[in-house]
Amino acid sequence: MTKDIVWVLLATVSPISELRGGIPLGISLGLDPWFTFFIAVVANALIFFPVFFALRLFYDKLLCRIPLFNKYLDSLRKRGKPKVDKYGFWGLALFVAVPLPLTGAYTGTILAWLLGMDWKKAFPAVGLGVIVAGVVVLLITLGITSTL
Repeated sequence: MTKDIVWVLLATVSPISELRGGIPLGISLGLDPWFTFFIAVVANALIFFPVFFALRLFYDKLLCRIPLFNKYLDSLRKRGKPKVDKYGFWGLALFVAVPLPLTGAYTGTILAWLLGMDWKKAFPAVGLGVIVAGVVVLLITLGITSTL
């Protein structure tokens, strides 16, 4: 069972599959669906912190020294500010909640950083999006496994 949990966690923290791969994998390995949901959601939501703060550190230590990148980032944040002000939390949460490729916690976190969102507002949005995506994936997985 421990090996199965490790596989679920590895699939969940993988940037490509995230919980869209972790939940179906856990259920197919015979783990309890609610337990699988819980560990996948927690692991996927917690990805926010290393990604967001690694981006911040990488920028502070290296990228800020590149004038062209600074100019691009400033321009991006200025253009994105009206959208962040208007849609901010809910827009990010909805973006992460859609369980499609390239719309998960990794991309949402990178988007939040690029647009200059405060991590204290971005993390709850990413977390809510991960929960909603997890529910959708769990329901789809249970529907598919019950028909088989």
